Amino acid sequence: MNEQLQGRETVFSTPWFQVLAAPGSAADGPHYIIEGKDFVTIVAVTPQDDLLLVRQFRVAVAAITLELPAGHIDPGETPEQAARRELVEETGYTADDFRLLTTLSPSVARFTNRMWCFLATNAKPAAGAEAPREAGVDLVLYDRGVRALLEEQEFYSAPSCAALLFAVLRGGLKT
Repeated sequence: MNEQLQGRETVFSTPWFQVLAAPGSAADGPHYIIEGKDFVTIVAVTPQDDLLLVRQFRVAVAAITLELPAGHIDPGETPEQAARRELVEETGYTADDFRLLTTLSPSVARFTNRMWCFLATNAKPAAGAEAPREAGVDLVLYDRGVRALLEEQEFYSAPSCAALLFAVLRGGLKT
């Protein structure tokens, strides 16, 4: 594996990700890889079985999307700490129990980072102002169930869909 990592060179860098060039075939040229921060996606459920979702404008697709709460893992944070922080920042809710559902690659063909999927049960509004809510992110309490959510036109983020399906598979959600 270490031999396969040799020869990678950073060709572009931002605060959020780096583009690496790995040696490729002479005919195809380099293979480009995106190295980003690991991130968390949270399937949060209230005592009333509502799903906590966020609605926000996404510049990359130039559209308003409906997603699960998610965000990067900051340096020094564990994935669970990041999940707890992101849930409060994006929804204003906390949960006592966070269970790791799985870790996934956003795309094994292009990305080096991992997505950590958590189930947060018994989610309730945070007591007081634990953290300011993220601007431009609207909370949606969704009560129509997993099947209906997967049919929603605005709900098409692959990480959100994958985390949701793992929550069903692991027995944390009913369809």
